[in-house]
This record gives sequence, structure tokens and C-alpha cells, in this order.
Amino acid sequence: MANKYDRTLSDDFDGHGYSDHGTLWNTCWTTDKTPWDRQQPSAALSDLLLNKPELFEFPTDKTTRTALVPGCGRGHDVLSLSTFGYDVYGLDLSAKAIEEAKKNEEAWKAAGKLEAKKGHLGNRTWFAGDFFSDEWVKKSGVPGGKFDLIFDYTFGCALPWEARPAWAKRIVELLAPEGRLVCLEFPTTKPPSARGPPYNFTPEAYLAQLGHPGEKIYSNDTDAIVDDKWAGSPPSKDGLKRLVHIKPERTHPAGMEGDVVEDWISVWAPNA
Repeated sequence: MANKYDRTLSDDFDGHGYSDHGTLWNTCWTTDKTPWDRQQPSAALSDLLLNKPELFEFPTDKTTRTALVPGCGRGHDVLSLSTFGYDVYGLDLSAKAIEEAKKNEEAWKAAGKLEAKKGHLGNRTWFAGDFFSDEWVKKSGVPGGKFDLIFDYTFGCALPWEARPAWAKRIVELLAPEGRLVCLEFPTTKPPSARGPPYNFTPEAYLAQLGHPGEKIYSNDTDAIVDDKWAGSPPSKDGLKRLVHIKPERTHPAGMEGDVVEDWISVWAPNA
């Protein structure tokens, strides 16, 4: 019986090493094969910002705040975050994705959807670049290259397990000392044996990996079981601590099984 996660996207990545993934993602965009595109921003993220404002330092008329959405695709969440006043930077490896994001931005404007929910409307800046490179960071002009808010959804899970230590380390490097990382955790119930992308990413793995950036947290490369050394251990000094872990009332259909929400949304801060 076919697993619900075994889509044609997995077929495209089968037999390719991680070093080939950048080219494969770009091919998906240039051939208009983007099954991960949700066609709308995350309701779970908007609900979190509206219902848990005490977790965030929002922009004001006198104070700017920056946000980063890595792997932004068509930029739905970039546009949504800008309505909360953030100056948002959408980053994607594919130049075609950024081209599509700019078209989406114009469509939002034409539909009157770019209206401030809090205070003023933030700016939107788009970059085609490698998340792990400093080139786009320098071009952004963001002070210190650190962001007040980072939103991760279908980015960390798009990376195979071998790349996640570097992913977590890079997140920490890009997050401001008083900043917040928000993860819409997905796919949390996908069997480790099921092909990716997206790859299995459980709440336990988020907790261990972000708490111990740069460390290989899995016992081996096949079963995605977090090693006892890291499971449940306090975050390291250079890691992130989880502030809240919430089952959202609303999320994308891909994060649900029938009427049951399988996604989690979490908020993180530097542990230092």
C-alpha cells in the first residue's frame, strides 16, 4: 500500500545525494512542479502572533523589526509577516521561485490583501541565494546580519538528516540575541522509512537539534531515532530553548489527518 507521503517529488530526488538537491529544487521551479506550495500563508503563524503577542517584540512606528523566511517559495508567509509590521526578507535558492514570489506580491497588492494588522505595513525584500552563504546576508544590510524573527516551515524538513546539524547552527547564527524562531513543525508523523523530501521531523528531533546546533542527534542514518545523549537533554549554551509548543487550531491541510491536526508550532529563543 502506498504511503501518503510518497509523492512524485520523492521520485525526483531518489538516488541523488544532498549535493544535487539545489539543482533538483531549481528544476522543480523551472518546470512548475511545486506540490509543497500551500497557495496561502500559514494560519497557524498568524494565530500565534495574534494570540501570543507576549512572546514577541513587534515593530512600532519608531522601532523596526526584521524577519526572515528561508525557502520562502512564492512568499505567502513573507507577505503575511509584513502585515504585522516586520521588514521581511524572503530567501530561496531558486531565482525562479523569487520571480514567482514577486508576482505573488503584485497579486496581493491588486487584491487589497497587503493591509497592516498591527501598526504599519512592513517592507518586503527578496533574495535568490544559499541559506548557508553570507553573500545574501551582506546584501540585505540587516544590522549584524541577525534577524528578530525567523519562520521555518517546509525548509528544515526539506533537508535530509545529514544537513540538519548545519541547518540548526545557521539558524542560531542568523537569530538576534533577543530574537525568536518560529517553527511550524512538519511532517511530525511521517514514518522514517518513507522517502523524502519532506523528511521525517518529529518534535523530539526539533527539540534535540535546535538545542544542540551542529551536533548529529540521530543514532544512525536510517531510523531517525534521537540518540539518548541528546533526547531530553537541556539545550547547550549556544543552542535554542523552546518557549512554547502548541497544537495549532488551524493549519494547512497537509498538516492534518482528516479532522486531526498533526502539525505543532513552536517558539524558540537563544539559550545564552
